[in-house]
Amino acid sequence: MRRLGCFPLVPPRALAVEERKNNNSKKKALKILVKAATGEGSCPRARACRGGACLGAQGRAIWRAGCCETPAAEAAVSWPVSRETQGGPDVGAGSLAGAQITSETKEVPENQPADIPCSAFRSQSSNPRIEWKFQKGSSLVLFYYGGQLTEPYKTRVRFSPTVIHFATVTRADTGKYICEVVGDNSQIAKSEVNLIVQVPPSKPVAHVPTSATIGSKALLRCTETDASPPPTFQWYKNSMLMPADPKTSLTFKNSSYSLDSTTGVLTFEPVSSFDTGDYYCEASNNVGSPQRSEAIHMEASEVNVGGIVAAVVVLLMVLALVAFGVWFAYTRGFFSSDTTSKKVIYSQPSHRSEGEFKQTSSFLV
Repeated sequence: MRRLGCFPLVPPRALAVEERKNNNSKKKALKILVKAATGEGSCPRARACRGGACLGAQGRAIWRAGCCETPAAEAAVSWPVSRETQGGPDVGAGSLAGAQITSETKEVPENQPADIPCSAFRSQSSNPRIEWKFQKGSSLVLFYYGGQLTEPYKTRVRFSPTVIHFATVTRADTGKYICEVVGDNSQIAKSEVNLIVQVPPSKPVAHVPTSATIGSKALLRCTETDASPPPTFQWYKNSMLMPADPKTSLTFKNSSYSLDSTTGVLTFEPVSSFDTGDYYCEASNNVGSPQRSEAIHMEASEVNVGGIVAAVVVLLMVLALVAFGVWFAYTRGFFSSDTTSKKVIYSQPSHRSEGEFKQTSSFLV
């Protein structure tokens, strides 16, 4: 069975005739296609039908994303189409075979050598162009490009067409390695390897409240940041493993809790008197030995109504004493601002003759 592909592009002269019949938007798109047919501009013949993205419609084809990677032309340009059988020769030098993608996962212990194969490479290709990319999360960087390794891999990696060899890998090397090969007749093949660098878990940390009120909700968390692949978690109470469903155990059937082994969250809802005890968690990922946290005691207790009432009474007594003290000070005049001052005027005695009596000084109060 044969499948449709892309014929050589329409000659520039024929496109020029069609250009005069179209509206302004289509004229612009056809000019781009003329450049593609002549090997000019940003759309060389080798990329005109990348990925076999041209779909036939009555002997014509519509422009699809991936062909020439020119957004302005996606909705306006058409050309004749046909396809050869998979693996057969392409009709026209401007077409590419549909990209073949293989994927696999590889796990390697940390600080050990690792080989990342390029399954897309075929030895029958005379002069293939090979590119390696490294993807981690939303980050994508070129690993091998233009016939050479990029920094910082030059000193850590040995390249060959079929494989890249790491002398040692670290946890930072965990991610997706993408190999793209453009072979004869511009055929594209791609292979992906998800590398997981195995790292044993470190000692986890248990977050446990020291007290919890009976009837309320209590949340216990277990965290660990180093393990690769990510660990699973288990919880222990008084050195006894807690099952995922408490109703399946005679020891924990009186407790009401839920346990998420992926996130390490243990939720009591509601807390009961049976939940008092020493808790610790364990992290494991089948790499190395499981690691346990320190044990922390949680006390489940009733609401202390008597203590609350006593505290309220003491507070009211203190407020009453303060009010009485203010009233007493006010009645004694400690808060009065009226004060009287006295001014004394003294006059010096004047000279007088002997035997003469006369009042010569006085005090005025």
